Amino acid sequence: MKKLLANLATTAAVTVGLAATPLSWAKVSPEQAARLERDLTPVGAERIGNADGSIPAWEGGLQSPPPGYDPEKWHVNPYSSDTAVLTINASNFSAHKDLLTEGHRAMFATYPDSYVMKIYPTRRSASYPKKVYEALKYNATNATLQERGTGVRNSRMTSPFPIPQSGVEVIWNHILRYRGREAAFRSSFGIVETSGAYSLVTLDYNYLFVYAQPDVDLAKIENKIFYLKTAAVAPPKLAGSMNLVHETLDQVRSPRQAWRYEAGQRRLRRAPQMDYESEVPNSNGTRTVDQVDMYNGAPDQYEWDLVGKQELYVPYNAYSLNAGGLKPEEIIRPGHINQELARYERHRVWVVEGRLRTGLSHLYHKRRMYFDEDSWHILVTEDYDDSNKLWRVSEAHTINYYQEPAVWTTLETIYDIQNRRYMVDGLDNEEDARDFNPDFSEGDFSPATVRREARR
Repeated sequence: MKKLLANLATTAAVTVGLAATPLSWAKVSPEQAARLERDLTPVGAERIGNADGSIPAWEGGLQSPPPGYDPEKWHVNPYSSDTAVLTINASNFSAHKDLLTEGHRAMFATYPDSYVMKIYPTRRSASYPKKVYEALKYNATNATLQERGTGVRNSRMTSPFPIPQSGVEVIWNHILRYRGREAAFRSSFGIVETSGAYSLVTLDYNYLFVYAQPDVDLAKIENKIFYLKTAAVAPPKLAGSMNLVHETLDQVRSPRQAWRYEAGQRRLRRAPQMDYESEVPNSNGTRTVDQVDMYNGAPDQYEWDLVGKQELYVPYNAYSLNAGGLKPEEIIRPGHINQELARYERHRVWVVEGRLRTGLSHLYHKRRMYFDEDSWHILVTEDYDDSNKLWRVSEAHTINYYQEPAVWTTLETIYDIQNRRYMVDGLDNEEDARDFNPDFSEGDFSPATVRREARR
């Protein structure tokens, strides 16, 4: 990698966010943190399985790629020999409702003739590099929340609170989870109408995860978490347009910075608003900015309640959806994706519920989120309108990548239950495999660089 952020001084402890009076001292005692080497995994999950054995013990996750893996090609499915132990459909879902989220129950009710969930043996595949586990142990006894939970401090490279004590801590565990140090890939998203008709937008994505770099003092890079640069490839009317985002940690103190280059205008402009309920460009009203990556940005609009842990059927190990060569029409179906390709497993998840603060405005007045205990990745979200009626259900179909051990979404869906349309994001099966070592530098993500690249 190029000399990344060479202007930054290394420090023994990274300070994240603002120096303000914390909402609570979220760090735990050394005695509690020692659990991460005993009954808890380094991430903070329970090491043991459940009582009936349907959730096995965590034994380190995927430690190496399966036989036949080629880094230049798509991921070999390590569980290709697994067969479904249960198929849930509209006729039997009520018998399994205790293991289904409210959103999944709504999907059965909305699409009784086509929606199914195929349940496979539970594979606790989540794994991370040793340096991430070391950072988690450090964070447990050092990381604290900022006032009102708008940021954290004294945290390194990954989830700050492996032993969480509040809902907002769990939210930050997802936002700051480790996804590698950088990544480059091409993928498509589209809106699927009730009829099944759709059109796709294809983008090149370049990420530099500043927070994930070792020994980086975030105070010297203005509170940033990552840089993101996207370039439109298709359709032709959008080709050449670019977006640049400098994602900040405490977005109340320092809002994210965003720029957009419109190919037709040949000008790079600051985006007027890119937060909370703002609509994502080209999403046709199906996705708010804070729904990208399931949830992101400042968590200050909601009162977050840590409901606790549940065992539920959730999307997991989506290697079939990640398979190379699949065409969009093999994945996209009217109403929902091809559920024959989706894999669900029984896992323990943390449940967090958010209610809109009095006096604030947002499309969603209540939000419920389900976090994987082994990775802190949000797997399912449910968003409710101002009548407390379920509106949208999102799923993150994740895999554990091999190039850089980390759990990340391979396909994301947002189902509009009320209007029977949905968004699908992450269609990259006909593209090159995700590159976790593109050798980016900070300068690659400056407005001046984007302006030069866009005008070529």
